[in-house]
Amino acid sequence: MTMTEFLIVWLTCLATMLICRCVPIFILKGRDLPETLRNALNLIPPAAFAALVANDLFSPQMFASGIWPGIIPIIAALIVVVVAKTTKSLIWCAITGVVAYALLSLI
Repeated sequence: MTMTEFLIVWLTCLATMLICRCVPIFILKGRDLPETLRNALNLIPPAAFAALVANDLFSPQMFASGIWPGIIPIIAALIVVVVAKTTKSLIWCAITGVVAYALLSLI
């Protein structure tokens, strides 16, 4: 790839990102959004996080080395869900997840 081709691709990507991220901000600046749209937009961060977690928890080869090694992340995640519901603290969720995964790996 030549430098000219690289710059064309890079500038196209940069322009697309700026248009997709900045234009909506400028268009919606100072406007009140309907409650249903605001509620729908508030669901995007948890959905993105859930997709990232699900991608790490479930893989096609998760049971390749046996049932127990494949189910350890799921059990640890369930323990973290319980801690999240009770404490609502990110730090306790992180600590619990690491400890649960380590202890379950020792079994």
